[in-house]
Amino acid sequence: MKYDIKSLGLADAGKKKIEWAAKFMPVLGLIEKRFKQEKPLKGIKIAACLHVTSETANLARTLKAGGAEVYLCASNPLSTQDEVAASLVKHDNISVFAINGADNKTYYKHIKACLRPGLNMTMDDGCDLVSTLHKDERKFLKDVIGGTEETTTGVIRLRSMVRDGKLEYPVIAVNDSKTKHFFDNRYGTGQSTLDGILRATNYLIAGSTVVVAGYGWCGRGLANRAKGMGANVIVTEVDPLKGIEAVMDGFKVMPMSKAVREGDIFITVTGNIAVIRPEHFEKMKDGAIVCNSGHFNVELDLEALKKISKNVREVRPLVNEYNLRNGKRIIVLAEGRLVNLSCAEGHPAMVMDMSFANQSLAAEFLVNKASGMENKVYVVPEKIDARIAQLKLKSMSTSIDKLTPRQREYLASWQEGT
Repeated sequence: MKYDIKSLGLADAGKKKIEWAAKFMPVLGLIEKRFKQEKPLKGIKIAACLHVTSETANLARTLKAGGAEVYLCASNPLSTQDEVAASLVKHDNISVFAINGADNKTYYKHIKACLRPGLNMTMDDGCDLVSTLHKDERKFLKDVIGGTEETTTGVIRLRSMVRDGKLEYPVIAVNDSKTKHFFDNRYGTGQSTLDGILRATNYLIAGSTVVVAGYGWCGRGLANRAKGMGANVIVTEVDPLKGIEAVMDGFKVMPMSKAVREGDIFITVTGNIAVIRPEHFEKMKDGAIVCNSGHFNVELDLEALKKISKNVREVRPLVNEYNLRNGKRIIVLAEGRLVNLSCAEGHPAMVMDMSFANQSLAAEFLVNKASGMENKVYVVPEKIDARIAQLKLKSMSTSIDKLTPRQREYLASWQEGT
């Protein structure tokens, strides 16, 4: 078995973390139990490019329980938990290629290490794996039946590939399922982003002004969590519908060019490039904190920031102070990478339970249905989404009503009026 990790000596500590996370992932646990019995993924080779955390480890173990041969690499070098990677290799015999802090060259070397003859499925978080496969490792495409994508940024890239006629197999946008999209992005990103900021800086949120760039599901969750901790929240947007939603939810909305003069903490959650640029950095308060929770580090124009700075120094772990030529200081967290995973532990296991339940069942769906699917992006079937929600409610000891036969008949009829 091939692998590239920091040290196998960390494996026992990693096993404890994985087992702890499993306690809070009951839905995935039920799927794993069924997978062990039915082996729906028997003989399937899966290349997975995901955040290598204790929660992801439980997904990898579930896929293996279903009969899959799993090859795992990191979708973000700073989010890798080295002890978890070691445990998967030593205790679960899963090939892992991930080291915390790996440079860009090693990052892509690890991605390519997961691509191999007979590859049947990809499981991506950001589309780097799919992009590398389509651009540089096309020889491994012929046996791929389908893939899944975990995050908004990846789905955007995949749909661009579809528009250009470049996607060569069907991909299920796990990100777009209701049990993932609103649950993971709103509750997971909202809490874990603030967790990362607090761990990195020990900054007082109450009374501060927090600027949230983007009011999608991540922005909604983040703005509400910051408000709940006593922050004054400003939202910046480019979408008029999301802008008015933020206003109606009680937040100030303004362009970034105005928000930079008021904010103490700036958080990007857009999935787009250069959201905060040199003209913004120069107008910020001295000591403003800037970070990203929207996947790639391109949301902050750090190259441009360096050019307008006299020097950069690390003042705390993963906290860099840029001393601008105009005399101000700008604090950048986690080198612009995902602050919730780089400076904290990412989403709570209770959140990832939903996301990875979607991943597991989407993989099973592809094994059964991929041959009849086109080379485009699909959403998770509603029946799977509803089943996951029902299992989650059950794990929370919560029950809901059911439609009566009369109600079903009424909803299905066009003949009955008021």
